[in-house]
Amino acid sequence: MVSLPGFRLSRGVWFALFVLLALALLYRFHPALPGLRSDAADDAIKHAQPAPSGEPSPPAPPTSAARVDHAHLQNLVQYFTDYPLQPPYKDVFGELGRRTRIVADWLVLAGNATLHPADKAALEDAAEQALTSMYPFLQNPPKNPSSRTPFADLRASFRPGSAGIVIPTGDKTLRFAAHLIGSLRSVLGSSLPIQIAYAGDGDLAPASRARLAKLAALEFLDLTTVFDGATLRFDTPSGGWASKAFAALASPYETVILADADAVFLQPPEALLRQPAFARTGAYLFHDRLLWQHAFAERHAWWRAQIRRPSAALGRSLVWTRDYAEEADSGVVVVDKARAGALPALLHVCWQNSFAVREEATYQLTYGDKESWWFGFELAGAAYEFEKHYGAIVGWEERDEQGRAKVCSFVIAHVDDADKLLWYNGGLLKNKVVSDEDYEVPLKWMIDAEWQKGASKKDMSCMVGGEARNLTGEEVDILRRSIELAKQLDGEFRA
Repeated sequence: MVSLPGFRLSRGVWFALFVLLALALLYRFHPALPGLRSDAADDAIKHAQPAPSGEPSPPAPPTSAARVDHAHLQNLVQYFTDYPLQPPYKDVFGELGRRTRIVADWLVLAGNATLHPADKAALEDAAEQALTSMYPFLQNPPKNPSSRTPFADLRASFRPGSAGIVIPTGDKTLRFAAHLIGSLRSVLGSSLPIQIAYAGDGDLAPASRARLAKLAALEFLDLTTVFDGATLRFDTPSGGWASKAFAALASPYETVILADADAVFLQPPEALLRQPAFARTGAYLFHDRLLWQHAFAERHAWWRAQIRRPSAALGRSLVWTRDYAEEADSGVVVVDKARAGALPALLHVCWQNSFAVREEATYQLTYGDKESWWFGFELAGAAYEFEKHYGAIVGWEERDEQGRAKVCSFVIAHVDDADKLLWYNGGLLKNKVVSDEDYEVPLKWMIDAEWQKGASKKDMSCMVGGEARNLTGEEVDILRRSIELAKQLDGEFRA
């Protein structure tokens, strides 16, 4: 028995009262029961019911009563367009990132299938106006200069679900591009489509394109037909670096594996798409070497001035937390442009590599395009993830003055999630700066040890203090076959 002041009820009666109360609440609020319901439940049921035969079902609005505030949306657009960001550009990287985050949220909301059509249209129109204002290189596309929706047109050019390799190259790197294409197709057996990106005939001549086309089925992308080359100045000494981000943006592949012409793969590039880091974020980046701690105070002060709320990804960075010099090796970058926030973040990366910005800030405070990738994704609030380790090395074993093993070469190597060699930069030549004909298969590699930087590009760098590991027989065979093929191709492509 349960005793209360003034009356006594049995346990059975209390249980019955509890059941009745539960049923009453269920009857009141459950959308599948008749009777009294909340307005939101009534609305959801009404739009979930099938339309009469032969009539299309109306689009389902959000079950929430909330709607997009169109006036507020336009006020923000007007603010972005009325107050464009001005030089000095180094001071506005963070502000542009914050504005980009806002527009990225609009695009995510516009992609909600339950959104009212009028709200979807308002969000997409606002995003179009804001992004073309913030990123002027989208304006007046050469193929359709009168378009009022260049950003939407660009998005529509992406092939849904597609993935491919994009190799930016010109006549100066033609030979290395040929080596890479040959290895991808004939040695590694990759079946991913390959696109060659270039900046007009002055960058990659028609005859050069014809020679490459004999190697494999290729697509070609002239960046000057997508963006105004006169404004972006791909024809300047820094234009090669700058073209990489724009190649990733302009490519019709939804997922882009961007690879430098001198990248060397030890696994088929399809392996990149299977990495957990890529699956988690849709933006997979690779680390540079850990070098020059505390040596670039101005660079670090600038980064910290622009990044006000560091992400968890940045919190794992030894460059950010321990003041090393360089974070990224952009010889390979993997981006899924369909992921939430990725495309607006890529616009920020491109802006950093636009002519005026790179000449004033990006390439003055950092080296080439390397740091612009993570910096753009970080500032725009988009997900990204680096490989687990900082740059490794493949090369040849030596001993230092203390008798410790060291591995020396001219390249930076990278491993997959299982710590298996994936790719390295610098090409198949032993050192392309010193000799354009000296090939040698590297036999050793090392990771997570101390870097000793060569005094110049003609001097080997080494990693010392770790285990000098053997390349596997399969890896040696891949490199041997790639080098043999490269020697054959040199007859056609060597300058």
